[in-house]
Amino acid sequence: MSRDITALIDKLELQHTLSLEEYAALVQGRTPDAMRDIAARAQHIRRDVYGTAVYVRGLIEFTNLCKNNCLYCGIRRSNHHCDRYRLTTDEILACCASGYELGFRTFVLQGGEDGYWSDEILCRLVMQIRTLYPDCAITLSVGERSRESYQRLYEAGASRYLLRHETADKAHYEKLHPAEMSFDNRMRCLQDLKEIGYQVGCGFMVGSPWQTPETLAEDLKFIEEFSPDMCGIGPFIPHKDTPLGDHPAGTLDETLWLLSIIRLMLPHVLLPATTALGTIHPKGREMGILAGANVVMPNLSPVSVRKKYELYDNKICTGDEAAECRACLAGRMKSIGYELTTDRGDVRRN
Repeated sequence: MSRDITALIDKLELQHTLSLEEYAALVQGRTPDAMRDIAARAQHIRRDVYGTAVYVRGLIEFTNLCKNNCLYCGIRRSNHHCDRYRLTTDEILACCASGYELGFRTFVLQGGEDGYWSDEILCRLVMQIRTLYPDCAITLSVGERSRESYQRLYEAGASRYLLRHETADKAHYEKLHPAEMSFDNRMRCLQDLKEIGYQVGCGFMVGSPWQTPETLAEDLKFIEEFSPDMCGIGPFIPHKDTPLGDHPAGTLDETLWLLSIIRLMLPHVLLPATTALGTIHPKGREMGILAGANVVMPNLSPVSVRKKYELYDNKICTGDEAAECRACLAGRMKSIGYELTTDRGDVRRN
């Protein structure tokens, strides 16, 4: 490992900030020795803040209808091979009931930008979940909405919101999205969410088409300055029925490297070891935890619809019942010295 890379890792660990040029150099400085060094530091930091707890989120993928046409996404509007579905309110509440019984204390409602879910209907659902499970956190991941919409949902009882920025480089964003989607609007949404008071999550795909060390440096600098409560990164995995289906996937090592960098940058951040990471390697989620992550998100959706929520090819865990998913993950975490917890898992800023 070069002295220059060691110096950059030292600086990031102590000061939690680098320049754009330094981030780009660090992104390019990955070696096996450097990965071992930064992962050890990242684990030490996350244990100082969160101990050995791994927070578990119950993911409910409640609709795969989407008005958007993102070039990388399997549920994009123009993918006519996608088998569309929309869960009913009763089906969503049944997922929550099952999850609560299994010890889940955070529910993540994730879906495409489906026009059926107006503010009125979605607020009613959030209020029902809040009334039934007052001790649980409700996280939404339903894309770009107006500030007024975000405010109404917050007042209804949602406390967290996940919205990946996808890339902090505007030119890169415009290559990954159709012309009707706006980089500036995505950034506006994130700022609105933070100002309203949500615990906010952003994030990006690792190894997406046209990504460079410089665009990754922009991502890291944005995350440093935005200081999200959560940050979801995972490897880009192509979907065969999209315009970017023939592009190569992001790599395990680069994703682990970036997870460790983000942990040094933001010691408090809630950092998932994603399903995508588990998709590209059988022990990807365990390796993510050992690189500094501290969140996993098993699926509470009905098994009958899981294969239909296919953002990318070969997604794992589409056939297991929720109890099986939780038990499997608990065993996986125990095998590396960590433990799933039923805590809500709020961010720890101090």
